[in-house]
Amino acid sequence: MPVIEVRELRKQYQGKLAVADVSFTVERGEIFGILGPNGAGKTTTVECMTAMRRHDSGSVSVLGLDPHRKTAELRQRLGVQLQESELPDKLKVWEALDLYASFYRDPADIDELMDALGLADKRETTFKKLSGGQKQRLSIALSLVGNPEIAVLDELTTGLDPQSRRDTWALIENVRERGVTIVLVTHFMEEAERLCDRLAVIDSGAVVAIDTPAGLVAGVDDEQRIRFRPSSPVEDDVFAELREVRTVERRGPELVVTGNGNVLHAVTSVLARKQIIAGGLRVEQANLDDAFVALTGKNLD
Repeated sequence: MPVIEVRELRKQYQGKLAVADVSFTVERGEIFGILGPNGAGKTTTVECMTAMRRHDSGSVSVLGLDPHRKTAELRQRLGVQLQESELPDKLKVWEALDLYASFYRDPADIDELMDALGLADKRETTFKKLSGGQKQRLSIALSLVGNPEIAVLDELTTGLDPQSRRDTWALIENVRERGVTIVLVTHFMEEAERLCDRLAVIDSGAVVAIDTPAGLVAGVDDEQRIRFRPSSPVEDDVFAELREVRTVERRGPELVVTGNGNVLHAVTSVLARKQIIAGGLRVEQANLDDAFVALTGKNLD
């Protein structure tokens, strides 16, 4: 049984539709991504899902509970960290965790949590003095301090430098290994592609596709483009005759061979037999950016 079921969810503000008939399910133990541009309705969707906002119509079930009828019970089993979370500047790391732990009937051991998330040496550090990456570690820790079955993380890596973002991704993967189901709201393609088992692509308040990252990409184009400069002359027909190849083009000194399946192996095998070196070899294929543009007609960035 899914741990989250959202059916035909709708929410509007002053006559403007923010979420339009959104439906999806989340399975236990997966990292489920909600991907879309700013203003697409991602945060409104998770706020309705976590009883922070009341939806106008549709239904939501989280761990078999109606969030608005069983709010107190749900909050004991659900960890949430939203995009705009802040803490008092003078609050120390251990004090924040101790405070949040007091909200739960069966909290995690805060010392073990700090160790697990690399915060032990920042125990006495105030929130104001934490770096951006350390604040995000604390955000994850606060969402886990109640020993939740599900953690909802909203735009957790926005504003981080590339290294801090990758460190945070590693932490999220470790959280899943603890048995926690994760709902990850993001507008970063690389983040979604690396972390998520499945993705709901949301645009203008509506779900336009749900699939694995690879499935979304494959639905757009499974073609590969192989670019290289042959070390000696070679006829186009040598590649065009391969069953995996669709087209062969010449762009100055460069050859561009497109195809699908095991086209890379087929092309490199021909080059090896003819003792031709492929200078500057590059392989290009569709990615999640291409899938998003194909599905929505927009570039996410």
